[in-house]
Amino acid sequence: MLSTKLTHIIIILSSLPKQLSNHHYFSTATFHSSPLSSLPPRPSLSQTKQVHALIITFGLSAQTHLMGHLIAALALSPSSSSSSSSPIVYPRSIFQSIQNPTVFTSNNMIRCFAKSDSPRESVVLYASMRRSDLKPNNYTFPFVLQACSKALALFEGTQVHAHVVKLGFGEDVYVRNSLIHLYSACCRVECSKKVFDECPQWRDVVTWNAMLGGYVKHGQTGVVEKLFGEMPERDVISWSLKIMGYVQNGQLEEGLECFREMREKGLIPNEAILVTVLSASAQLGLLDQGRLIHSIISSFNFPISIPIGTGLIDMYAKCGCIELARVAFNQMPQKEVCSWNAMICGLATHGLGKESLVLFERFIMEGFHPVNVTFIGVLNACSRAGLVNEGRHYFKIMTEKYAIEPEMEHYGCMVDLLGRAGLVVEAIELIEKMSDQPDPVLWATLLGACKIHGLVELGEKMGNKLIQLDPTHDGHYVQLSGIYAKARKWEDVVRIRRLMVDRKANKVAGWSLIEAQGRLHQFVAADREHERSSEIYKMLEIIGTRIGEAGYVPNVSPILHDIGEEEKENAIKEHSERLAMAFGFLVTGSGDCIRIVKNLRVCGDCHDFSKAVSKVFKREIIVRDGSRFHHFKDGKCSCLDYW
Repeated sequence: MLSTKLTHIIIILSSLPKQLSNHHYFSTATFHSSPLSSLPPRPSLSQTKQVHALIITFGLSAQTHLMGHLIAALALSPSSSSSSSSPIVYPRSIFQSIQNPTVFTSNNMIRCFAKSDSPRESVVLYASMRRSDLKPNNYTFPFVLQACSKALALFEGTQVHAHVVKLGFGEDVYVRNSLIHLYSACCRVECSKKVFDECPQWRDVVTWNAMLGGYVKHGQTGVVEKLFGEMPERDVISWSLKIMGYVQNGQLEEGLECFREMREKGLIPNEAILVTVLSASAQLGLLDQGRLIHSIISSFNFPISIPIGTGLIDMYAKCGCIELARVAFNQMPQKEVCSWNAMICGLATHGLGKESLVLFERFIMEGFHPVNVTFIGVLNACSRAGLVNEGRHYFKIMTEKYAIEPEMEHYGCMVDLLGRAGLVVEAIELIEKMSDQPDPVLWATLLGACKIHGLVELGEKMGNKLIQLDPTHDGHYVQLSGIYAKARKWEDVVRIRRLMVDRKANKVAGWSLIEAQGRLHQFVAADREHERSSEIYKMLEIIGTRIGEAGYVPNVSPILHDIGEEEKENAIKEHSERLAMAFGFLVTGSGDCIRIVKNLRVCGDCHDFSKAVSKVFKREIIVRDGSRFHHFKDGKCSCLDYW
C-alpha cells in the first residue's frame, strides 16, 4: 500500500512546474529512499511546502522519518529565516506534530531556531532533549552553540561547553570551531584562544578562521597579521577576515593593499571582500580603485545583490560621481531600505537637496518604511540646500508620523539648517527642548553660524561656554578667534590663540588627498615633502598668475592674525587643496576632472580660488570636504556658495 502511494506521488511530482522537473529535483529512486533527498541543496520554502502537501494528501504525515527530513529541508532553506510573518511557526508546527522525534529531527529543529529571530528556543529544545532519553550527538552541539552565539547567550553557552567535555565531544573539530566562534561573539576572545590552543592537532582552516575572526572583531589587527602568517592553509574567508580587520580598524590603504595581494595569488573574492573594499574606496574617495572593483564584479558575473549594489552606490557617491551612483541605483534588480538610504544621503551630500527629497517621496510611495538613517539623509538634504520649511516639515513627521525618536545626528542637521539660515534663536530653542543632554557639537555648530552671520556677542558667550566644557578641543578656540578676527578684534584673537596654546589644544592639521597613477598622494599646508614639490609650486605660480589676470583677488578675511596683506596671501596660497590641485594639473590630461578629498571644511578663499581655476582653465574640479561635495565648473560651484 505504501509503495502504491509513493508511486502516485512520483506521478504527481512529474506534473509539477517545469522549474522543478527541469532541475530533476525528484526521481523514483531518491523518493523511495527519502522523499526530500532530491531537493536542491538549499530548497525554497515553496518547494518544501509542495512536497509537504503531497505527503499529507497521501496520508504519510505519520511517517516520522519523512517529517524529520521535511524539517531538515526547512533548516537548509534560505527562506526559512527570511520569510514574512513568523518564519519559525511552520517548522515548529511540524515538529510538534511528531510524537517521538529522533535526534536527527531535534537537531534540525534546533538548527531552524538558531537561524530564526528566536535563537534561545534552540537552548530550550536542547534542554528538553537532555531531560528526555535522547542523547545529543556531534551534530547537536554546533547547532546549539550557533544559537548561543547569535543570542550572545554566554551563560548558556558555557553550560553547553561543560556538556561537550562531559560527553566526550571535546576533540570534535566542528564542535571546537563553534566554541571558538561563541566566545568571540560574546567578547571573550581569551576563552576562544584557550579552546584554540587546547588541541593543536584538531584544527582545520575553519578553526583558524574562527580564531582570526575573533581578533578581527576586537580590532587586534597586529594579532590578526601574526595569526594569518602562521596559518598552514588559507582560503578566501581568511583573506576576507584580514581585509575586514584592516578596514574596520581604519587602516583603509592596508586593506586595499591586502586585496591587491590576494588577487595576485589568483583567488576569486567573495561578496564580503567586495563590499569591504568598496567601503574602503568610498571612505578614501578613490574613484579609480572603486571602478577597478566594479570591473571585477562584472568580470566574475557577481549578481548585483543588495550589499554589492548598495556598496556601489555609496562608493560612486562618495567619490564624487553622483550620476554613476544613480545608474547603479537604477540598475539594482532589487532594493532594500539601505539602498534607498545610500542614494538619498548621496544626493544630499552633493547639494541636490530637492532631488533627494523627491527620491524620499518615491521611497514612501513604493511602500518602504523610513528608519533613523533615512531621515538623517533627508534632513541633511534640507540643510545643504537651505530648505528651512521642508526641514521643519520632515523633522515633524519623523517624530509624529513615524514615531522615530530624534538622535543627535537629526538635531545636528536641524541646528545646522537653522543656524546657517540665520535662525540662531530658533536653533537654540530646539536644543533647549531636547530630552537628552545636548552634544557640544550642536553648540559648536551654532558657534560656526555666529561666525557666518557676525553675531559677536552671542558667539563670544557660546564660545566661552564650549571652552569651559572641553578645554582641549581645538575647534572651539579656532571658531571663537575667527569671530573676533571677522570683527577685527585683534587683541581678543591673540588672547584666544594664546589660551589655546597654553592648554595644548593645537589645531588639527588640514590635509588633502588626490589619487593619481595608482597611488594616493597626501598634502598638508605649505607641504614640501612631495617628490615633485618644486614642480607643484611652479604650477601653483602659473595657476595664480593666470587667474589673477582674469580678475581673481585673494580673500584674506579667514586669516586670523593682524598681519600684513601680503603675508596673509602667502599663508592662504599654500593651503593643502591648492597643492593637490596643482599636482592634479601635472598628472592629468588636459580637460580631465580633478578630484580632491579634504578632512576639513574648505575655506572661503580656496572656494573662490577653485571657482576661478575651473573657469580660466576650463577644468571641472570636485572637492569632498568634511561635510559635503563641491563641484566647480565654469566658475560656479554646485553648493551655490552655501556651505
